[in-house]
Amino acid sequence: MSEDKAHFPPVDPVMTGIKGLCPRCGQGKLFDGFLKVKPACASCDLDYKFADAGDGPVVFVILIVGFIVVGAALWAEVNFNPPLWLHFILWIPLAVIFSLGLTRMLKGILINLQYRNNARPGEIDRG
Repeated sequence: MSEDKAHFPPVDPVMTGIKGLCPRCGQGKLFDGFLKVKPACASCDLDYKFADAGDGPVVFVILIVGFIVVGAALWAEVNFNPPLWLHFILWIPLAVIFSLGLTRMLKGILINLQYRNNARPGEIDRG
């Protein structure tokens, strides 16, 4: 990331991450498929080897989707008392759809923020 000599206008890391675009130019695609990160940007040739979102997006997805789906299921149970099969039909597909959509967006945002803040793995200075 430090050998970047080209001048690109700054892009909004949140919007480019949601759209799945390159963190440097904001035009090339970030993903190859649904969640796999491409090796490099097709527009500006930025190497995506630095991009390692790890488990961060999934942790946020679990917390956000869990809060929404479990809260809605508890509200429905208290107010309407539907049968168990109706809970399964409603909440399992909703949780899956929310999880898949939110995982891609949050992974894109975290990779864009990694590039913007020049994030690297932690190092211990023993010198």
